[in-house]
Amino acid sequence: MTSEQISPEQRYAAFRHKAFLSYWAARFLTTFATMIVSVAVGWQVYDLTRDPFDLGIVGIVQFLPSLLLVLVTGVVADRFGRRLIMTLSTLIEGACALALLMLTLRGLTSPLPIFAVLVLFGIARAFYGPASSSLFANLVPPEDFANAIAWNSSAWQTATIIGPVAGGLLYGVSPEAAYATAALLMLIAALLIFTIPKPAQQTATDKPTMETLFAGFRYIWSEKIVLGAISLDLFAVLLSGASALLPVYARDILQLSPWGLGLLRSAPGIGAICVAVWLAGHPIRDHAGKIMLSFVAAFGACTVLFGLSTLTWLSIAALALLGATDMFSVYIRETLIQLWTPDEVRGRVNAVNQVFVGASNEVGEFRAGTMAALIGTVPAVVVGGIGAVAVAGLWAWLFPALRQVRHLNSRD
Repeated sequence: MTSEQISPEQRYAAFRHKAFLSYWAARFLTTFATMIVSVAVGWQVYDLTRDPFDLGIVGIVQFLPSLLLVLVTGVVADRFGRRLIMTLSTLIEGACALALLMLTLRGLTSPLPIFAVLVLFGIARAFYGPASSSLFANLVPPEDFANAIAWNSSAWQTATIIGPVAGGLLYGVSPEAAYATAALLMLIAALLIFTIPKPAQQTATDKPTMETLFAGFRYIWSEKIVLGAISLDLFAVLLSGASALLPVYARDILQLSPWGLGLLRSAPGIGAICVAVWLAGHPIRDHAGKIMLSFVAAFGACTVLFGLSTLTWLSIAALALLGATDMFSVYIRETLIQLWTPDEVRGRVNAVNQVFVGASNEVGEFRAGTMAALIGTVPAVVVGGIGAVAVAGLWAWLFPALRQVRHLNSRD
């Protein structure tokens, strides 16, 4: 791997921009709250039905809004204030946490009301994602962008480390405690977002037409490197995603408590944040495409290891390695997409990217839950991991331009 160590001042270059600092803190709190909700919902639904298929439903109902609204959310992010969109979306997510709190207080005998709230939660996320990714690109100059990508990922990964553990502990106290905490954190995050100074934004001013609505798809299709990077993540995580089945592993395979489930959900974040911090001081300077493909294959191999493990310590280690390998792919993909995309279509491109990411995560959870119901939990995870390794090899052949990418901030 080709990287170059930089000075301590350069390592924290992104934080010299106060707007980025507020954004970073808000992203951390939003993700932290989302992780609490995720753990609480997963455990609550599985407690109600003991059916892994229902865990897949949790993922699919959150993804469908991003898919159905993709032509709307991107245009909104390009035509209106991205900061305002983020603020409103975060407040709606907080309201959803409060709704889950109220449903729990009244007593639940079916997961259907939870699924209904998660649809609204998914709608808020559908608008939040493109606006968040696009605003982020306006907060730092291009020379600090790769550094900001690493630290932005660290906010997300740090939250995925402690958020699930906190969610498990809070759920152990009571589901109500988990949902109330998540709602409060969402409110604080919304206030932080609102304090970000309004950045310069190249707002789309042309009259909306079918051509402008599909501009994001058209740009991605024409830029084969971006297409290859996004679709690689889509199919690799779609096949090997196992997060929806963690409640099954925690309760039935590893014999763990809700706190143990939180630990399993945190393990990928531990590996990922270690890599994110390392990348902040050792940015990738060369052979970016080959590095990305290699670590996607490693991601699949770690999934297989986790799927076969029946030891708690080995499962946690495998998940940590899974997160570490995935972080390299995330870093390279996000840098390519943001730096190579014109600002006036960045919202629409990020909306499409969110659909791909959502498909890989939420639909991947649905795939895992469905396969687990059909062939068993362990085979579902192992087969998916093998599939991710195969995807990395196939994409190296289908997208030679992606394989040959050397520098993230240029087309050389």
